[in-house]
Parts: sequence; C-alpha cells; structure tokens
Amino acid sequence: MRAIILFLAAFALPLPAASAQDRAQASPIDSPSNVRLAERLAIPFASGLAGAADAPVFAWVTNAAGVRNVMVARAGEPARALTRFRADDGIEIYGLALSPDGSQIAFVRGGDSSFPDEGLPNTGQLAEAPLQTVWLADTGGAAAPRAIGRGHDPLFSPDGRSLLFTRGGAISLWTHAGEVRQIADLRGNAGDFGWSPDGTRIAFRELRGGHSVVGVLDVATRALRYLGATLGHSSDPAFSPDGRAVAFIQFRDPPARFEDSERSFWSVRVADIGTGTVRTVWTAPPGQGGQYYGTRGRNLFWTGAGHLLFPFEGSGWLHIMAAPAAGGPARDLTPDANEVENFVPTPDGRGVVYSANPGDLDTRTLWQADIASGRTRQLTQPERFAFFPTFAGSRLAATVTDGRTPAHMVIIDGMKALGEKPAVAAYTPPEDVRFTAPDGTVVHGQYFRGTGNGPRPALVFAHGGPRRQMVAGFHPLFYYHNTYIRNQEFAAAGYDVLSVNYRSGTNYGRAFREAPRTGRGGAAEYSDILAGARWLAARPGVDPKRVGIWGGSWGGYLAALALARNSDLFAAGVDLHGVHTMVRTVADTYAPGEAAAIQRLQWDSSPMGAIEGWRSPVLLIHGDDDRNVDYRQSLTLARELTARDVPFEELALPNERHDFFRYESWLDAMTATGDFIDRKLGAAK
Repeated sequence: MRAIILFLAAFALPLPAASAQDRAQASPIDSPSNVRLAERLAIPFASGLAGAADAPVFAWVTNAAGVRNVMVARAGEPARALTRFRADDGIEIYGLALSPDGSQIAFVRGGDSSFPDEGLPNTGQLAEAPLQTVWLADTGGAAAPRAIGRGHDPLFSPDGRSLLFTRGGAISLWTHAGEVRQIADLRGNAGDFGWSPDGTRIAFRELRGGHSVVGVLDVATRALRYLGATLGHSSDPAFSPDGRAVAFIQFRDPPARFEDSERSFWSVRVADIGTGTVRTVWTAPPGQGGQYYGTRGRNLFWTGAGHLLFPFEGSGWLHIMAAPAAGGPARDLTPDANEVENFVPTPDGRGVVYSANPGDLDTRTLWQADIASGRTRQLTQPERFAFFPTFAGSRLAATVTDGRTPAHMVIIDGMKALGEKPAVAAYTPPEDVRFTAPDGTVVHGQYFRGTGNGPRPALVFAHGGPRRQMVAGFHPLFYYHNTYIRNQEFAAAGYDVLSVNYRSGTNYGRAFREAPRTGRGGAAEYSDILAGARWLAARPGVDPKRVGIWGGSWGGYLAALALARNSDLFAAGVDLHGVHTMVRTVADTYAPGEAAAIQRLQWDSSPMGAIEGWRSPVLLIHGDDDRNVDYRQSLTLARELTARDVPFEELALPNERHDFFRYESWLDAMTATGDFIDRKLGAAK
C-alpha cells in the first residue's frame, strides 16, 4: 500500500475550484476497490519464455508488483528462481538465452527491450540510469549471476562455449574461458543473429536507416561478407543445415502514392557464402500478399529436411508456407488456420507448431502441421489462450492465459504449469460480442457486464497498437494484462465495459488490418468505436447519459478523438499517452498541392482537428521519457484544453516510458483512472 500512500500525499493541497485543470485525485487509502486493485495489479505475470536446444530446460521472467526475476525449470521438475531481486526498481529483464544443454543462461537487465540501442531508461529515478548489462548464470548452481558486458541479444554458440551479444553496431563474444572481446563494429545496428551449425560463423541483419543488409561474420578471422544487398530490406537470415548458405527475406516497401499496390514487393532468397551467388527460391505473386508482412517472432527457418518456412498472406490471412530450399513450389501448411500469430519448426524439422485462431477468430490455440503430408492436429483447447510456442529439446511449452488466470508457462503435453499459476477466482470472463459499424464492417469486442441491475455507467476501452487484438481473458503482453485487470475491476464496481477490436487491428485478416482510410488517412476506425459506444449505451440497465471512454497509445488517440468529436455521447474519458496531432511530413513523391491536401486530412483525422467541440472532462496520463509517443503530444493538448477552458486532470510520470516499467506507476495510473471515472460518471450503484 506504500504506492497508494505516496499517491495520496501528493494531492493533499486543494486547487482553486475555478481551475479547468487539476492534478489527478485519489480515493481514500482504505477504499476497498483501490486495495483490491493494488493486490491484483501485483499478481505475478510471466513472459519471455525461452528453451534450451538439446534439453527440456525452460526459462522465463516473472514480474510480481514490479519485482522482476528469472525463473528456470526442467520439464517435470519444480521451477526455481535464479535471481533474487526484491525492489520495484523499474529495471527490465529480457533477452533470455539458454545454452544448448540448458546448463547456462544469459539474460539482459537494464535498458529498454523495445528500444535496446537508445537512451537508458531511469524509471526508478536514480542518480544515474542503470546500465544495460548482459548477465550469465549456471542454471543448476547456487552462485549468483555475473555480469559479462554491456549489450543485449545474447545467443549461445552450438557447443555452448561462446556467447555473442551486441550493443549498437558492436558485436562482442564471451568465451568459456571468461574472456570477452569485440569481434565487429558495424555501421548500423545488428540483430536477427544466428550461429552456423559448426559454430564458426555468425549471420545477422544490419539495420541502416531506410534499408537493411544481411551479413556473415567469421568468428576466428573476423572476415565480414554482406550477401545479396538490395535497394530495400534483407532480414531473418537462416543458415542451411550444412552451414554453406544463408537464406533471407528480401523486401521493399511500396511508395506512398501506391501504398495499396498489389504488385510483388518481396521474395525469399538463398546466398552461397563461399561465392556470394544469390538465387531467388520463391517470389510473392502479385495480389493480397504482394507486400511483406510477418509474425511477431522470427519469420524464416531452414529445416533439416531442406524446407524453408515463412509467412505469406496471399489468401488474405497470414499462413505458413513451406518451399524446398533447392527450388520448387511453396505449399500452404496452415490453410485452415485463419491467422497465424507465431510459429516455430519442430526439433526434427519435419513439422511446424503455430498459434492461430481457426474456426473462431477470437480464440488462440496451438496446432502442429506435418510438412510432408500437410496433416494438422490441435494441441490446445479453445477455453484457454495459448501463445508463443517454444521448444526445449523435444518438449513443447507455451504462454497460456484464460479469463481468470494471467500469463503463465505450461508444458503442452498434459497442460501442466511449469511454475506458479496465479488466478483471480472472482473474475467472470467477458463475453465475445460482435456489432456492426455504419459502413457494414463487423467489429468484434469483449463485453464485461457490470454488477447490479442499473442504471449502470458504461465504458468503451480502446486498445493501443493499433496492430493488436484483445481476447476474452488475460493478455500475454504486460500492458494489456494490466488494462484487463482495470476493466475487470470496473465491472466489479458496476460498470459495463466494452473492449473494441477496431479495424486496423490484427487477427481478423489482412482486409481488416489494412482497412482503407484509417489513422491519418481518415480515422475510419473511429466509426467502430462510435458504433461500440452506441451498442453499449443500448444494453439493458446501462445509463446512456453516463458512457465514458478510456485507452492508451493508439487507444489514447481514439479516446481523445471521441471526446473531441462526440462529447454529446462520451461524458468523460481517460487518455494515456495518446497521439493528438497526426500531422507528419509527407513523402516527397507528392506535388506540393497534393502534400498540403494530405496534411489537411491528417489534421482532420486528429483530435486537434475537432478540439473546438471538446466539452467532456478528461484525465491525461503520460510518462515524460516515452519513446513511442512523444510527451509533447500531451503537452500540446494540455495547453489547448486550458485555452478553451475544457476541464482536465493530469498525471505526469517523470522518467517513465510508454509501457510503464514500475508497478507503482501502473498502480498510480490505474487508480487515478478509476477514481476519475467514478467522480465524472458517478460511481455505479
């Protein structure tokens, strides 16, 4: 409860009643709802599942009330904590890598996993920002982990006796003898690392601003060679089983004027390391999949049986293809999957395991496909959501959630939890619902029905991204794990809540994700938010005069847009680090007159473009070290609201990033969100 005490102490002095702006206020410390919220936001959350290549050893990170630690478990044995951190210090742990035999683990502590080569975060407000450091530990011993150098993206060699890591363009190597030496200093930032099967070479993707290249580095001689450079991007390098060739994805983005083009913009290529000769194995045919779009993980694998596995959405849905590396037609391994979110080959190279939503777009189940025959079999059931399939040796695990159980790690054979499996028995899973926008678009969402008979206040929740999908349960991403808790607590307090999976989100097919006139191009997704609000206001027991909205990031943008355009419908809102002016530089392929018209549309698609209609009160929340949405977006809005005497409150979080790193920051933000909504909509009865 320390966080709530500090939160209240900051607001002890009253401000003049006539002021249009206010610091966010909190309810009494003994408020049962705030105590319950604090307890549930402290529930352990598991992420970052990793597995050893040759042994059934898994590792992951737990975050309990902001205290992050590394967990390790051998399949069939109890999990144990490898680290003993005890503070809500805002220092991330990520990038877990196990040695092939599972005896050692490397991980990164410090920095920002989303922006690993940018400025160091200091969300704990120390005198100096914590360094981004690679740590090494024995998984079976009691010795404390030891720091081996600054950087990120650690990866063990096939024999486990060397470990590479990077920082900016520098690639460093730790050896079993304890030596650390820099083996390359590149022009751009490196990533997508892979070792050759014999451990003599490293393949990588080097990002150089508007393009990227694939390189191969000889560890012993430090000889560097770039393969198949193009006027575009090369990514996801994968060694052949014999280590003599590297496959990679080559793509370029369509020009701004032809952003909807269905021409072919990408291919899969193979380069011979010795000669540098490059051949194209497969080219995307013109059509829906002519532009490259990948999953949230690695997107190219070269199996021991000689197949290249990669994603393709020529059907309008993201599927996994298998093409012979020697050349030949590609086959769709997942024709009934709807949308594949993650995939990984089986250790024997004969199959692929993937997370998808076949049959029901709002589910997430694991499936396995046999490459030779194309036969598929279901590995998990739809009452649970399964994400990020990961092998350790021959054992398969995944991150699993449901309506009452947050993200935890599970061995798929037998569905036994690897470690702690917390749950909130009081939570009622939300209902999957569908409604129709004015243009006929079918929109999916999750409906949290509030307690009580009414008249009940109600809230629309808009997720961020916008490349996201919320599900009727806990989310595997920490940000939406916390917002799911907030929505459940709203429902427990008597609010009806509708979480809207608006167009431009994922897992409903390419046409939905790439819907025309979204965002800067016309804010078409706002019509889904508006339709959802009207659907919600018509629910039995809902008071249509007490409908609010809240969301973060792109959801903050939509919340602000709702208040600016429709204060007649939305009585109040909470905007976490939203985008408020969408105007940006237009590509120089447009004539000046065209560019001006495009920027005018960007302005009209922005909350600022409709701010003269804003009347409803809003709470603005933003961390001032946000690298995703510039803090100036909220500074600008606060000035504009002040000038128009629009009532708003504010919660500024010094040094916080976009996805708040500290539990105390999440608690402050979610407590302030609930208290503001209670005061402005009238607490549910």
